[in-house]
Amino acid sequence: CSEPSCLSRNESIRCWSNIPFITMPLSRAHGKSFAHRSELKHAKRIVVKLGSAVVTRGDECGLALGRLASIVEQVSMLQNQGREMMIVTSGAVAFGKQRLRHEILLSQSVRQALHSGQSQLKDMAIPVLEARACAAAGQSGLMALYEAMFTQYSICAAQILVTNLDFHDEQKRRNLNGTLHELLRMNIVPIINTNDAVVPPPEPNSDLQGVNVISVKDNDSLAARLAVEMKTDLLIVLSDVEGLFDSPPGSDDAKLIDIFYPGDQQSVTFGTKSRVGMGGMEAKVKAALWALQGGTSVVIANGTHPKISGHVITDIVDGKKVGTFFSEVKPAGPTVEQQGEMARTGGRTLAALQPEQRAEIIYRLADLLTDQREEILLANKKDLEEAENKGRLALPLLKRLTLSTSKLNSLAIGLRQIAASSQDSVGRVIRRTRIAKDLELEQVTVPIGVLLVIFESRPDCLPQVSALAIASGNGLLLKGGKEAAYSNQILHHLTQEALSIHGVKDAVQLVNTREEVEDLCRLDKLIDLIIPRGSSQLVKDIQKAAKGIPVMGHSEGICHVYVDVDASVEKVTRIIRDSKCEYPAACNALETLLIHRDLLRTPLFDQIIDMLRIEQVKIHAGPKFASYLTFSPSEVKSLRTEYGDLECCIEVVDSVQEAVEHIHKYGSSHTDVIITENEKTAEFFLQHVDSACVFWNASTRFSDGYRFGLGAEVGISTSRIHARGPVGIEGLLTTKWLLRGDSHVVSDFSEQGSMKYLHESLPLPQRNTS
Repeated sequence: CSEPSCLSRNESIRCWSNIPFITMPLSRAHGKSFAHRSELKHAKRIVVKLGSAVVTRGDECGLALGRLASIVEQVSMLQNQGREMMIVTSGAVAFGKQRLRHEILLSQSVRQALHSGQSQLKDMAIPVLEARACAAAGQSGLMALYEAMFTQYSICAAQILVTNLDFHDEQKRRNLNGTLHELLRMNIVPIINTNDAVVPPPEPNSDLQGVNVISVKDNDSLAARLAVEMKTDLLIVLSDVEGLFDSPPGSDDAKLIDIFYPGDQQSVTFGTKSRVGMGGMEAKVKAALWALQGGTSVVIANGTHPKISGHVITDIVDGKKVGTFFSEVKPAGPTVEQQGEMARTGGRTLAALQPEQRAEIIYRLADLLTDQREEILLANKKDLEEAENKGRLALPLLKRLTLSTSKLNSLAIGLRQIAASSQDSVGRVIRRTRIAKDLELEQVTVPIGVLLVIFESRPDCLPQVSALAIASGNGLLLKGGKEAAYSNQILHHLTQEALSIHGVKDAVQLVNTREEVEDLCRLDKLIDLIIPRGSSQLVKDIQKAAKGIPVMGHSEGICHVYVDVDASVEKVTRIIRDSKCEYPAACNALETLLIHRDLLRTPLFDQIIDMLRIEQVKIHAGPKFASYLTFSPSEVKSLRTEYGDLECCIEVVDSVQEAVEHIHKYGSSHTDVIITENEKTAEFFLQHVDSACVFWNASTRFSDGYRFGLGAEVGISTSRIHARGPVGIEGLLTTKWLLRGDSHVVSDFSEQGSMKYLHESLPLPQRNTS
């Protein structure tokens, strides 16, 4: 670029068509492939191979223009980030076939119209078109299309046609290498294809033959050869399947392989090749392994799926779980998919245990929390030291991260509460109906299945959630924040030790791999319910990322306390102090204080303000409150704010009705409180506020599973389906129906049948309350 404002290629600003843009620093010594998906974001030189099924339409005659435009857009975006992009493309044969068929139909129709009359037009037959002729006719059009599309992003493209000889002739190979490097240096995207107009028909057995020899028999092998030749960081192979499966896609037991390692070929059964193109999945795997051995990372993914093709390339480069990633580094432990399967199997075994056995496991875990106190606190100390040294955690999060002897004792008490109250939670009959004579129906409680609980900065969550999952017979996947890694590790070890007394160690799994939370949320075949425990942003991100998996939780805890005109002076400051100051980082802490207008400039109001000042609570004024003051505190930016610290908003309302309306407009349906001595006003508030927890003359902090007598909670849910409020064992159960009959058939209950429906309610079995 000749503009004086532009810097060199290796600096952070580049410009193209007089438009400067920021590039990301990308540098990597070639020679070894990336070990993990998360490292793919560092790839600088990338080859994208577009299979015939990706480029062509379903009728195999013509190009899929929308799909191609989307791919060009993604390649352009990566190119403009400072990466060096190359495309190996199919499509010339299909494009040429479309053109030649059009020409043949046109010429035939003219001839037949002249010589045979219109009546024979319908009998015209299109001859079989020779592939090399189609390629010759389609190459120029295909390239013109690419050029037109890349021009929209101010990027230049260049075509290179190659044959097998270009790689095996040393001089030609050097020439090709030099040409490609020069094009990349000039910020041009090379578009490479086999010269199908002159190549001989493929030989059936000329497959890849080791590191130094690769037969360019299709675009898969061409892409692999090119990737190694050009010392490429990443090869993306796009096909019409999601990736590599352990058996042919579409078969009943086929499972997508997330990561494929050299030597795993024996565990894979290959199916037929795609509807068009030279290579099948076996050819792709061989090419991928050859490239991997040469130092290039490889991902095989679906480039045709309408829901993902618009971002498949950028998702792969971002390290997201798309397609099959080829890696030479096997992880030390199981993959998250394997952990999900283990949790599923372990959970089913856990659910089949006797209630007393599940209770024994929880009692044992409670004992271990106190017996192994020193080890737990030592691990927690390491987490705290690392967090403080790196300075990455705010004070409220550091408080959540901290474990203490009293915290562990409270945890143990809560776990014993769970064990004692969970004796008849699984398999409890909640409805019995006599449908007809000798036909009885029961509705019984059963576990949900596999839970994924994602939590940050709160290691005490791990034993709580584990105990609830054990009591309810659910399998459990735990994903904790890296800031609590040491604490989580020891607590999970103790959990598995407790589970081992009845041989169900695998029921609770701690995900320690580099899985991104977004990737975990896509495992809809392994996970039945996601429960986030953390910041409102974490919950929002998970709710957005979850694909087909329900999410239980709340995104915000904007809790209100309304001080009514009939409030008791003695109760007001006690309840407000406890709600705001006892633990301001909690989701059930007071965030907005609503005060009846008639209380302004009264001794009670002054006492509230004095108490908040003494407790060093920063006050933000709501719009109405600010209008009453000559010198007001800083006006609140939003009435819908969760501070999570010693801060709160004060706003004025004219009545209990207005307080309810304010809560509905700005609250989060979590926990809301009224302080009043007027029972009628209190009942109005309790009945009309539509939140998960609504209290009268009690602190918001009572909104907690332990304080409710649930033993513990997996979280507080503000949703309106299934569980709501603090979620204990009951919220982790669903139901199934059991019907016991004796040769009953529906036809017996028709108008002409011999039986009649009774639908009699039957008494429930006596609950075990011991």
